[in-house]
Amino acid sequence: MDKHPDPATLDRLYADRDLAQLAFEYSPVGIVVTENRVLRECNQRFCDMFGYAREELLDQLFSFLYPSDEEFQNLRNRGDKSLGQGNPYWDERVMKRKTGDLFWVRVRGHTFTPDEPLGRAVWSFADLSGVRPYQPLTRREREVYSLLREGKTSKEIARILTLSYRTVEVHRARLLKKVGANNTASLFSSLGDIGGDHVVGGNSP
Repeated sequence: MDKHPDPATLDRLYADRDLAQLAFEYSPVGIVVTENRVLRECNQRFCDMFGYAREELLDQLFSFLYPSDEEFQNLRNRGDKSLGQGNPYWDERVMKRKTGDLFWVRVRGHTFTPDEPLGRAVWSFADLSGVRPYQPLTRREREVYSLLREGKTSKEIARILTLSYRTVEVHRARLLKKVGANNTASLFSSLGDIGGDHVVGGNSP
């Protein structure tokens, strides 16, 4: 789809006051309507983001857009409490394009069925790859990194994660090697804030 409708189409949409459809199709973020985690409708921005034609996406379970089925299941009930209380939900997670490339996405959601939060809902998806390049970290590496960002020492991290001090140091060394950093400060500069309550992905629970 073009970035903008042609002038005649734009004039018609405004004249017919079909602005909801205009906003849906040309929103700067991907928009999806789901039913029990099945994709029922989406806009062109979402299709472009993931590299699929709309007909390839509709009526499909969302699982194929995640790095693995395990990752999809890990996120099953995340946000249920917030959505069930009628509040909007958001997080940042790793997802997968049709090409197989993994990338960071900011997801926001609103449910139409609070008693069953994932029954019927609408979601927005913003591509973060321009500001947060994907780094292939394991779950443990993410956990260790998140705790390092909180200022925890390796001994404290070992106690929190029930690991040995040496194991934590091995994970820390692997993190440094993966991003080509010489020290923890450089590591923070390279990866940014991928920890915290609203950041999930990379096989994290």
